[in-house]
Amino acid sequence: DVQLQASGGGLVQPGGSLRLSCAASGFTFDDYAIGWFRQAPGKEREGVSCISSSEDITFYEDSVKGRFTISRDNAKNTVYLQMSSLAPEDTGVYYCAIGGRMLVTIAQAMGAMSEVYCDYWGQGTLVTVSS
Repeated sequence: DVQLQASGGGLVQPGGSLRLSCAASGFTFDDYAIGWFRQAPGKEREGVSCISSSEDITFYEDSVKGRFTISRDNAKNTVYLQMSSLAPEDTGVYYCAIGGRMLVTIAQAMGAMSEVYCDYWGQGTLVTVSS
């Protein structure tokens, strides 16, 4: 079975850092792009960042550009999201999702990620940024 396990969330003060992990199993990991999305309380889920299967193409939503870094270790079937300079508006449940090649291509072309290009989702990990 395809599984995505997001972890690494927690409570952090504004200006702090966290590293999220997305561990995958049940499919050929390095054939697929991976995306991170988040859902703040009372809001719709939104894209955060995504990375191509071969690690050479990344995309960041404007709200996190320069503060978040996405990476992947295909040997460990894991994608990471290093988050720094966190702000209260970064609070939410963070999800990782499997995407086809179009996930990153369309995000770069349109300037925004779309869930339409994601096939499977992990269970999410909660990030709370508060003093």
